[in-house]
Amino acid sequence: MVGNVIINRAKAGCLDFKDLRSISDVIYQVQGDNYSFEAVQKGNVFYQRAREVERRLAEQTIKYWREHPSKYALWYFNPYGECPPTWYGQPFAGQFKEHCYYEPEANTCEGAYRW
Repeated sequence: MVGNVIINRAKAGCLDFKDLRSISDVIYQVQGDNYSFEAVQKGNVFYQRAREVERRLAEQTIKYWREHPSKYALWYFNPYGECPPTWYGQPFAGQFKEHCYYEPEANTCEGAYRW
């Protein structure tokens, strides 16, 4: 699911993600004073090599595998509680396990819905 958000951000070309063109751009994007992904901030993003099952899942995601609630989502987070109905003004798309997913507000990011 998080992989969908990464691909969506690289393809969207709007809002906070206008200048992102690659997966690396998305992973290392700084918003405010923080990296978008906590693992990059903490320095433990690649603590071991990817296993074959992880490689296959990444390849499926890159080849446009999509699943609700992250199908069009550009944001996600773990609130450690109930998912709020909006996240920085963006509507709630759904929840998967402990993460809440948010799609762009209507008519603000056509690129997120191109697939």
